[in-house]
Amino acid sequence: MSDETLAHSGFATGPTGFLLPALRHPVRTIGRRTFDFDRRIAVMAIVNRTPDSFFDQGATFALDRAVEAAVAAADEGADWVDIGGVPFRPGPELPVADEIERVVPVVASLAQQSDVVISVDTFRPEVAAAAIAAGASVINDTTGIHDPRLADVVADSDATLVITHARAEPRKPFPHPTYSDIGGEVAAFLSDRVEFALSRGVPEARIVIDPGHDLNKTTRHTLELTRRLPEITGLGLPVLAAVSNKDFIGEALDRPKEERLAGSIAAATMSVMLGARIVRMHAPRPAVDAMRLVEAVLGWRDPAYERHNL
Repeated sequence: MSDETLAHSGFATGPTGFLLPALRHPVRTIGRRTFDFDRRIAVMAIVNRTPDSFFDQGATFALDRAVEAAVAAADEGADWVDIGGVPFRPGPELPVADEIERVVPVVASLAQQSDVVISVDTFRPEVAAAAIAAGASVINDTTGIHDPRLADVVADSDATLVITHARAEPRKPFPHPTYSDIGGEVAAFLSDRVEFALSRGVPEARIVIDPGHDLNKTTRHTLELTRRLPEITGLGLPVLAAVSNKDFIGEALDRPKEERLAGSIAAATMSVMLGARIVRMHAPRPAVDAMRLVEAVLGWRDPAYERHNL
């Protein structure tokens, strides 16, 4: 795109060539932390309290392991910790009470030990309400507000809502997805769901959007969506890029899940170069290092120290 085209699309180009979206509400107080997304990239760590999680296959299912991982992520520099009790992929329904029992103790324990932003990955209003009461300040709904009551719960709190593009009903299969214009269709979906959230009373300053890498999409869809991310980041709201260890990375590089860290860092960095402001990552320390270096290159952050050639 030319600089003129980018300007009309809600972008400015930085001195490094990064795309800088014109965010309508860049400064956000989320939980006990404040972020200026005009000059900051947030790293969201992942703790799955499930026996069948996509990446760690139940490594943090035990309560003590989940709390330990959440605290460790915060200590390693993660800005947010996202706690989930149910995988996105298709599977049997988990009773609401069981999901609450999985996530709320982790939220409560982490809130006592750290000021890190606590996010809960859920599409259920009952779980969202219990998590917020326990100390969560973000509800990460990967179903595009499938249940309208979830928006009501967030509207009645101080929490932030992440709205994600996904086409399937929660935990239901969606085989052979097709798109004629994936960038435009995802942007239109997110715009519509943001308007819905606003109509239920969620302030725009408490909304984050996520294009849903791999969610009801093939690898080619996700690769195209990633390079067309400016169509999403140009909507004027902070964008979350949940790229870590996903199948589009594995299929693009022919790497199993345990060998996708380099690809995940590359995908996260590219997403940030195209305007994303939050990255969801399984490995907090290398992701934090990568994003802090991006901020340093952009001139948003001073070096930790300077000795070279001085």
